[in-house]
Amino acid sequence: MKAVRLHSYHQPPRLEEVPEPQVRDPHDVVVRVGGAGVCRTDLHIRDGWFAPAVPTELPITLGHENSGWVHEIGSAVENVAVGDPVICHPQQSCGVCPACRIGDDMRCARGLRFTGLTRDGGFAELFATTDRAVLPLPAGLRPADVAPHADAGLTVMHVVRKAVPLLGPGTRVVVVGIGGLGHIGVQCLRALTTAEVIAVDRDPDALKLATGVGAHHVVPADEQQVERVRALTGGEGAEVVIDFVGEGDAVAAAVGMVRARGTYFVVGYGGELRVPTFAVVLPEISIVGNAVGTHDDLRELMALATIGAVPVHTRTYPLDAFADAMTDLEQGRIHGRGVLVP
Repeated sequence: MKAVRLHSYHQPPRLEEVPEPQVRDPHDVVVRVGGAGVCRTDLHIRDGWFAPAVPTELPITLGHENSGWVHEIGSAVENVAVGDPVICHPQQSCGVCPACRIGDDMRCARGLRFTGLTRDGGFAELFATTDRAVLPLPAGLRPADVAPHADAGLTVMHVVRKAVPLLGPGTRVVVVGIGGLGHIGVQCLRALTTAEVIAVDRDPDALKLATGVGAHHVVPADEQQVERVRALTGGEGAEVVIDFVGEGDAVAAAVGMVRARGTYFVVGYGGELRVPTFAVVLPEISIVGNAVGTHDDLRELMALATIGAVPVHTRTYPLDAFADAMTDLEQGRIHGRGVLVP
């Protein structure tokens, strides 16, 4: 079968023929890929960002936002059958350790077993996962349409569910970065809260997308962005700021948009958070980090997707055009999410 394989950090991955994955454990599930989202994390994996912290044996097949149809199952699999459409959580957790028992999949005691990072992923025709990682797709959802929800939407749902208790009637929330995650974030916030949503991005097309998916206000990310957000919030700032950029000038600007006793949720990464302690202590600002969500986050997200509340704006590419998809993402030419369709 064809697969996109990374052989060396800082080098382009390449499409090649590899053996098809096989069921080796009673709980294994082999999925025929219907869609694989192209994520900025794939670029970071290519460039070796994770190498110091996450042991990875190269070569590896990229792709952690995967959906498709069950192709083969192990003898102990009971939650899906061959032919079922599924979306796949990227972490292949054990299900029995204390963290898994409370639904904290990413803290599994077995360690990080993350599709496309430590195990072969879905930039391929088939990939292997486990029964705990697959979630049957509700009727009416096509794998290629929802593949980015396996990480982009999942991460968004995780942070929005954290923010929901802080966003009662009359509150304001700023979404920084209206890309693959941010446009989903605006929709989740509209679906789950009554807060006024302010979208911030430097790209006029991204701001148009934000308006189209329900943002109440849009603000260009320029030298006046903090002042504009404060003007929209009566000079106080927002109760919640969710930063999907996490690098460059966005970090300092996002902190400047938070009101006293507000919360800054950091989702994007790559930059540095440098804040004078006095600027955090006096206004009692909370700073909260956010990684990939849980299986329960994915289940609730699919419930929203079923009623049409969180459609993903996608641009599809055939598998052999993976390099074009990665370049388009890197150059900012994708508004929404790129998806490889084998």
